[in-house]
Amino acid sequence: MAYQFDWSIIWSEPYFRWLIIGLIKTIEIGLLSWIIALPLGIGIGTLRSLPNKACRAIGAIYVEFFRNIPLLVQLFFWYYAIPPLLGTRISRLPNLEWYCAIFGLGIYTASRVAEHVRSGFNSVPIGQRFAALSTGLSQFQMFRYVIIPYGFRIMIPPLTTEFLTIFKNSALAMTIGILELSGISWRINEYTFHGFEATTAAIGGYLIIGLTIIFLMGQLEKRLRVPGLMRRE
Repeated sequence: MAYQFDWSIIWSEPYFRWLIIGLIKTIEIGLLSWIIALPLGIGIGTLRSLPNKACRAIGAIYVEFFRNIPLLVQLFFWYYAIPPLLGTRISRLPNLEWYCAIFGLGIYTASRVAEHVRSGFNSVPIGQRFAALSTGLSQFQMFRYVIIPYGFRIMIPPLTTEFLTIFKNSALAMTIGILELSGISWRINEYTFHGFEATTAAIGGYLIIGLTIIFLMGQLEKRLRVPGLMRRE
């Protein structure tokens, strides 16, 4: 039997409402995870850029551990392995899968953000570091007034990529029971057997999120770019 297309299901109730709810959940997971990933990644990346060997070792251990374990495995670990170890109170926590998805995605993305931060800081010419120290600035002041403002502008393009990726990676949250955009499209397919239309609607939702992020971050990049070092074609 030939496949019978029916695009009207996208606009029909309750499926359209489900898609909107899934889109909102995807945005919420991405933003809340980014709130964890960005400051944590900046902190870890800064540790990896300090001259202190112990600080660099701590940062390296964090990055290599979380970056080299698949995100799906980490989500399974936080949701299926950790709660039984912490007791029944944690296991019975309402919306446990929600917190596990946000926390797992946040700390995983932080390991990737940390590498971009380290790369951005290390891209500051060594001459500028010596010049800052020669004026009497301390190591802390050098980072605060020279390296961070300069390096942050260089980091904007790769951080844009990570910000975009965190929303795409949120699709894995469906594996632990969260009906975000991908999960909703799968659910609609179960009810209607029109997986092509449902997944096409999900693709459209991800495109809307992605293009919006690219536009907003592009505007930020234009305002903060370092002439001669950053250029968006």
